[in-house]
Amino acid sequence: MLKPLKLLRSRFLFKNWFWAGLRYFLWRYGITKNGIIKVVCRDGGVVEVPAHTYRSIVNNYLSGVIKDVSCRGYFVVLQDNSRLSLEALWSSVWKDALRLGWVYDGVNKYWFKGIVRFKHMHLPVLEVFEYGDHEGLDVKGKVVIDVGAYVGDSAIYFVLRGASRVIAIEPHPGAYQEMLENIRLNNMEGKIIPVNAGLASKPGCIETSGDVDSTGVMYHKLGNKHSNCVGAITLNEVIHEFSIDPSNAVLKMDCEGCEYDVILNDYSHVRLFNEVYFEYHPYQVGIPVSRLLSLLKEDYTCNSANTESFYTRHSTDKEQLGIIHCKRKA
Repeated sequence: MLKPLKLLRSRFLFKNWFWAGLRYFLWRYGITKNGIIKVVCRDGGVVEVPAHTYRSIVNNYLSGVIKDVSCRGYFVVLQDNSRLSLEALWSSVWKDALRLGWVYDGVNKYWFKGIVRFKHMHLPVLEVFEYGDHEGLDVKGKVVIDVGAYVGDSAIYFVLRGASRVIAIEPHPGAYQEMLENIRLNNMEGKIIPVNAGLASKPGCIETSGDVDSTGVMYHKLGNKHSNCVGAITLNEVIHEFSIDPSNAVLKMDCEGCEYDVILNDYSHVRLFNEVYFEYHPYQVGIPVSRLLSLLKEDYTCNSANTESFYTRHSTDKEQLGIIHCKRKA
C-alpha cells in the first residue's frame, strides 16, 4: 500500500506529484472509479498509467529498486541502470520475473524466457514455469483437459511437456482473450483448443467478475443469467465435442472450487479419466477435501502433489489448499 506521507519523495520523479498522488488516493478509497493517472516526468514527458502501475513505480522508487522514470521514453531506470518498459510494471510480480530470468521485450510488448512468450506476466506463469506446480504430471502423448486454463500458462506448459492436445477451458472473458494472444505468441494454435466456458456438473450460466489478475483466486460458479455470464460445459460435452478418449487423457482442474461440484456431482464422467490432477479449495465451498478423496479412492490411488515451495508461497495449511494427483488403480 502507498502511504500519503511517502508521496512527498515522489516529487523527484514527477512534476505533478501532488495531483498524481491525490488522484491515486481518490481511486484507492473508491471515491472515483477512474484508475488511470496522468503523470508528468522530470524529462517533461507526459504519460497515463494504471493506478497500480503508479503505485508500483513510487513504492519501488522509495525502496531503491527504481532510480528514475522517463515519460518520453516510456521506461523506468532500475538500480543497475538497465531500462524496463512501463508496460512491464503492469504485472504485480515483475521483480520476481526479472530475478528468475524473464525479459520484457518493450518493442514487441511481451515477456519471454527461452522460447516461451507471454503478453503479460502473472503469478500463475511463475508457479507453472518456475515453481514447478505441475512438474510431477507426465502428459507426454496424452490429451489434457485443462480446467481453469487462465491465460494459457498451464496449457502452454503441457504442450512443451509433450501433450498431444490440450483442451483449455477458461470462463473469464479477459483471461480467455489473453490466452488467445499467448497461444498465437507461442505458435500453438493447432495444439491448444481454447474454450470460453466454465466446467460444471450441469448446463447453465457461469458468473464471472473481477479483472484478469483477481479472477485467478475467484470461484466462478453456476448462477443466474446476466451480462457477466458465460456458458457452462460438462465433462460429457467435452468428451463428445472434442472426441476425447478419457483412458488416454488427464483431467486437470484448478478452478478455485469447481472441482467439488464436478467430482461430487458428476463422478460418473470423472471416473472415466485415467488421471485426475486438481488443486482443492475447501474454503470456497465449506467442504473438506476428505469428501473428494473418499469418493476418488474407489477408482484411484491419490497422493499429494505439492512442491516444496507450494506452502512457502501460500500461507495456509494442507486442509485448506493443496494439489492432489490421482492415478487409476491397476
